[in-house]
Amino acid sequence: MLSVWSRRVLLSEVRAELLSVASMSAKRKDLEGEEGKSRRRKKQRGNEAGERYVPPPTKRRLGVSFGDEHFRETESYVENGLRKVRPYYFHFETYCKGRWVGKSLLEVFSSEFRSEPLEYYRRAAQAGRLRLNQELLTDLTTVLKNNDFMRNTVHRHEPPVTAQPLRIISENDELVAVDKPSSLPVHPCGRFRHNTVIFILGKEHNLKDLHTIHRLDRMTSGVLMFAKTLEVSKKMDELVRGRQTHSTFSYGGRCHSRPLTDYKVEKQYVCRVIGEFPEETITCEEPILVVSYKIGVCRVDPKGKLSKTVFQRLSYNGKSSVVKCFPYTGRTHQIRVHLQYLGHPIVNDPVYNTKAWGPNRGKGGEINKTNEELLQSLIEEHKAKQSLDILDLSEEDLHLAMKKKEDEEHEQGLQPVLRDPAFSERDQLGTKSDKDTEASVTVTCDVLTNGQEQETDGNGGSSSVAEGKGQDLIDPLCGECKIVRTDPSPKDLVMYLHALRYKGEDFDFSTELPEWAKDDWVED
Repeated sequence: MLSVWSRRVLLSEVRAELLSVASMSAKRKDLEGEEGKSRRRKKQRGNEAGERYVPPPTKRRLGVSFGDEHFRETESYVENGLRKVRPYYFHFETYCKGRWVGKSLLEVFSSEFRSEPLEYYRRAAQAGRLRLNQELLTDLTTVLKNNDFMRNTVHRHEPPVTAQPLRIISENDELVAVDKPSSLPVHPCGRFRHNTVIFILGKEHNLKDLHTIHRLDRMTSGVLMFAKTLEVSKKMDELVRGRQTHSTFSYGGRCHSRPLTDYKVEKQYVCRVIGEFPEETITCEEPILVVSYKIGVCRVDPKGKLSKTVFQRLSYNGKSSVVKCFPYTGRTHQIRVHLQYLGHPIVNDPVYNTKAWGPNRGKGGEINKTNEELLQSLIEEHKAKQSLDILDLSEEDLHLAMKKKEDEEHEQGLQPVLRDPAFSERDQLGTKSDKDTEASVTVTCDVLTNGQEQETDGNGGSSSVAEGKGQDLIDPLCGECKIVRTDPSPKDLVMYLHALRYKGEDFDFSTELPEWAKDDWVED
């Protein structure tokens, strides 16, 4: 047995050895760190003289907080019952994606941004519309590197929305509740930016930096709440999500028990549906599956998430019924999908009351199509109707779906499908879907007027600004400017689904019944 002194000596030697090893390890890490930094610098600056330098990426501020510089981008006006936005210049920005590294810009444009021909990008480069790492880019054979930062300036056109005003129901130090018109998106998405609830509240009501508590589909009108602080937003979110309970339901001849959300916030919707809805209260608990997250199409499917909606008929006029809806879960398009399953879709639902769902239009979940076949049918039907702008769908994702079909037909030696001009604006550098609201972008507000080609300001913008509501705003490179579109009718922008009331322990926000839900309403 070692003496106390021997043990102390041994421990001292072990401690010294450990300190020596740690010191050597730290020195090696420092050396490797310096060498790694040096290698990274050489990679960015180029190992050979004259090789293109790529600056390191910078941290970009994300989010959907907009200020006065954004609100000054353009102006809106009312015409023929529609709220319209004057075209304006917009910068799409993105860092080089991994799959683009080592490819030329021409290769990337031809393979991933095919909504415009290559000649368009050549002309855009000559006009100063393309930048690489903040430098004007004219040579499209430039090979992309990691961390390359690209910017493409486009002439942006926003679809019109209904001119029905955005009405504030209630406002205090914590909450803002508004009555949202149909056809108006909540956040900037797709081709919409200024024609959105967030922009209108900020620009016309000086209500900025609001926090979303819940959302309504673009075509759904009614009560929409925002929080003024993050703390209130979290509190309201807990109320809306509520506590978990269990419910037993039957599907496919078998009983299932899954957790259901029991909302602490009572939500009431009203809609007008096809046919004579049953007089008794109907509860639908069919699970809902998202067919496409990007496009936002859903269907009843046993593999979907548990959902619950209670329906009560209010009236029947011999053709259609007004129904009050109480959603107990918050699935995407829940009310619309459940009504379709019950055989009573919303009268003018542009997605769930179409032939794409089969002869019975999805009643009882009978569709007899795969998810891919269903999406393709929806795309083709709405392209034929030229009604893409009134859909609650992303034009970018519709284009990607159409591009996939073009590739398949090209492989089979078939004639490619004609591209819809509505896609041209979304399929640019740095595009984002309606779910990617955190993409960081910067914008200029200059536009071209009177159909004349203007001198650029060196940043891809024009030196003149639109004046007067009757002038044509023309950009020589913009394909959308060359197309004459027929304005939709204001009634075509209204879907018969309305959020009537949101009630909690400390608040109660409601609106009047919309005209189409009243007893004396007459169908066209």
